[in-house]
Amino acid sequence: MANGLDKNQILINKERLIREFMHLVSYDSESFGERQIADYVKGELTKLGLAVEEDDAAERLSGTAGNIYGSLPGNLPKESSVRPVLLSSHLDTVKPGIGKKAVRHEDGRITSDGKTVLGADDAAGLAEIIEVLRVIKEADLPHPDIEVLFPVAEEPYAQGSRVFDYGRIKADTAYVLDMSGPVGRAAIAAPAIYSLVIRVYGKPAHAGFCPEEGIHAIRIAAEAIAEIRQGHIDETTTVNIGTIEGGTARNIVPELVTVTGEIRSMDAGKALTEIEKIKGIFEASAKEHGGIAEFAVTEEFSSYRIGSGEYVVTRFKEACEKLGLSGALEETFGGSDNNHFTAHGIRGIVVANAMNEVHTTDEWTHEDELVRAAGLTLLLATEKTKEDET
Repeated sequence: MANGLDKNQILINKERLIREFMHLVSYDSESFGERQIADYVKGELTKLGLAVEEDDAAERLSGTAGNIYGSLPGNLPKESSVRPVLLSSHLDTVKPGIGKKAVRHEDGRITSDGKTVLGADDAAGLAEIIEVLRVIKEADLPHPDIEVLFPVAEEPYAQGSRVFDYGRIKADTAYVLDMSGPVGRAAIAAPAIYSLVIRVYGKPAHAGFCPEEGIHAIRIAAEAIAEIRQGHIDETTTVNIGTIEGGTARNIVPELVTVTGEIRSMDAGKALTEIEKIKGIFEASAKEHGGIAEFAVTEEFSSYRIGSGEYVVTRFKEACEKLGLSGALEETFGGSDNNHFTAHGIRGIVVANAMNEVHTTDEWTHEDELVRAAGLTLLLATEKTKEDET
């Protein structure tokens, strides 16, 4: 330690990291529009000596860019116990994200100008990973095989990482830099998420002359929705009806209503049971009034839980202890690219990476937190040196 900082934090070039973050934020990179930021990131990875590939996600998702994958061969002796590692952050931001401008404040906070999101979700992670790779190359630090994956379209249910070819990934350990709150926390469990689209069919009729000849689709849907338990139905499961749309005019008995919603649960079995309950409620309401209810269910994410004694977690906790960070392990009710990673056998956790109040125009980060997150990531991506152990 020197000046209260760990060697890894000293190696982090603070001003360069902040400049990188602010540059990344300047790109317009809303979901499915990541072409410019993808080209920049590919260029930087190539300069650092990584083998870089872009997949066909742009074509498959009707976007402008594919997922960016890079690999850097390790330089550790065979007897090293440090495993290959995958580092990941996503390329896209939520709306409003066009014309973002990062503003540095005297207290170290960085915000947008209030007209857009800042984009720390997930430009903070991108900047931190790029800085870590730069430091590794500059200081010739010992490290295992390092792979990086920067998916597109994470915000809309992680569509980019859903279509990635995981046969390319060699690492079985991943740190996904995509969590809000103080650096030093990580999520080790996330829910299964199912999307619902329910179409209720009735029969149109003139609402003034002969309403009794119609079948009121909105009434069918409204009565069903009123019966559904929503919010937290238990400690691990939530239900939400999010939109309802239908009808063609005020004087016509509505023929069609479309209802959308989602169910999240740490237990996929509970989620599926709840879906069957909702389906039964809609079908009963439709039958009572002579209509029809059709269901479409999509599994957006499968759930995962990483054990506290697994390598990916113990290495994270050791790194946090070394840096004086909490190492707190949590569950999250949000989905991320890590849901897809774990579904393909990669044991990953989602790490807090200096972003706060995300998905709002009040989003912010802090210069010192960016440095802490980069220092932590550097520890996770490198081998201990003799100097570290003394």
